[in-house]
Amino acid sequence: MKTTTHAFKEWAIAVEALTKGKTILLLRKGGIKEKNNRFEVAHRQILLYPTYEHQKPQLLKPEYRDRVTSVDSGWHPQTVPIQSWADITDILQITEAETLAQLQPYHIWNETFARDRFKWKPKQPLYLLLLRVYRLPETVNLPYREEYGGCRSWIDLEMPLSLEGSIPVMGDRDYQTPVQAIRDLVKTEH
Repeated sequence: MKTTTHAFKEWAIAVEALTKGKTILLLRKGGIKEKNNRFEVAHRQILLYPTYEHQKPQLLKPEYRDRVTSVDSGWHPQTVPIQSWADITDILQITEAETLAQLQPYHIWNETFARDRFKWKPKQPLYLLLLRVYRLPETVNLPYREEYGGCRSWIDLEMPLSLEGSIPVMGDRDYQTPVQAIRDLVKTEH
């Protein structure tokens, strides 16, 4: 794929951590406006679209807290910087709190937030997305559009962005090591 309009919305601090190679893992149950009221992976190759509205420093591990400023509900920037895209290599599901606790070293959220996300919609599994992230050659600053707002995971941008010239954030071995560790943890649940 040389261009895409498909974007995945995630907290700006999580997008930053992914883009810097600090994590490869996102936890998801879905936004309020998800299709069929549950999380589904709509696309495997996605632009990482940073959001700001629901970020709260107290929900993050200490090393990420001071990098987040809380904003008022409904706030968004005039332009949104798109710096990276990802290939979702694995979509895993967990249903056991013990498995979630063992995943703590692999994501940016504190135990309370991870546990709360796990408990929300208790009949649905928690999805683990493992992302192989690529940095775009240049940051693209997109004008914010009202249709990009709302509590949902997926948006389609008005214009396609080129992925050509992108560079992987992590080398193959650096990526595969945590992937295998996370797969092994999830495998023990089943």
